[in-house]
Amino acid sequence: MEVVECRSEFAYPERPLALWWQEQRLEVREILAQWRTPEGKGFWVRTWDGRVFELFYAELSERWSVTQV
Repeated sequence: MEVVECRSEFAYPERPLALWWQEQRLEVREILAQWRTPEGKGFWVRTWDGRVFELFYAELSERWSVTQV
């Protein structure tokens, strides 16, 4: 199971703060893009070490998927 830490005020998720990748916690430096589909919410993020990831939260299953871009 993929783990993403988020900030949420009015709705979940609003802003990814960190993600776990290969047993390592990576903090999000910036959000490059975000979108919404009928299935959920997606983000492209850059971590502090410069890697880019696509994060997608599937609302029906309440699960995150994390892919390195």
